[in-house]
Amino acid sequence: MAIRLYENFRALLYVPFFAAHALGAYDAEGVAVELKDSPEPGLGGRQVLAGEAELTWGGPMRVLHLREQRPDCDLVCFCEVVGRDPFALVGSAKRPGFQLADLATLRFASVSEVPTPWLCLQDDVRRAGLDPTRLSRIADRSMADNVAALGAGTLDVAQLFEPYVTQAVVAGCHVWLPAAQRGLTAYTSFYTTRAMIERHRDDFQCMTRAIYRTQKWLHAQPVAAIAARVAAYFPGVAPAELGAAIARYQALGIWNRNPVLHQEGFDRLKGALLSGGLIRHGTDFARCVDNSLAEQAIAADPPTL
Repeated sequence: MAIRLYENFRALLYVPFFAAHALGAYDAEGVAVELKDSPEPGLGGRQVLAGEAELTWGGPMRVLHLREQRPDCDLVCFCEVVGRDPFALVGSAKRPGFQLADLATLRFASVSEVPTPWLCLQDDVRRAGLDPTRLSRIADRSMADNVAALGAGTLDVAQLFEPYVTQAVVAGCHVWLPAAQRGLTAYTSFYTTRAMIERHRDDFQCMTRAIYRTQKWLHAQPVAAIAARVAAYFPGVAPAELGAAIARYQALGIWNRNPVLHQEGFDRLKGALLSGGLIRHGTDFARCVDNSLAEQAIAADPPTL
């Protein structure tokens, strides 16, 4: 029986996951994986808890949030793929020397589609000495609408991810601050239940090895080769935009070189969720993360694909 893997949603920050499928990485490790489309971001975790999937991918934010909502929840992260924040602040005009405190006087729009980007950014704003609740923030428009508003001059700065960053730059806008510069922030990994890891440990070990081999491949390939492999998963993204987006993410180092999820990145994310009020207490790293599969994969040192 194939392992049912629910994607979180279709986005360029997840290129390594799609590359694993495109390269046949799971087949090469002897595990059958069925990629399923989750109806909405974050729903995969609930599907795992309901027994409708073996695992999903997404932010450790979901694990922390669900663990706080459900005391009996045993969701756990393993095999990190995105270890830095893939969003950026993009402005309608050049602004050398931009500081987060500048947001206090600017027309600003945050991401509405998913919660983690704003939760992380509001924590950065707090650390910069500004109260994020006092910002004049537009919080209910799509990233596509915000790119259009930047181009029309009705917005000064927007929080975006790829390919919207590239689209805005092509339209004459400027990247003011890539959030990846913050440092490690646990952003995307596989997650499942501890019971499911015990039941499918061999399969999940093969999947982790497959991702590690994909990571080796990803960091050894030119952008054009990566784009060619994953283009079928992003039919709505123009080839030039796809290449530029991949190049930007590669340069920012958002994609891990191995599948270990570091406590530094986890703690930074948890701190943002606490300061933003999404969670009240948080769960310890040791309860939320299992790095044993990643460590075994690294020790085995499988060849690249």
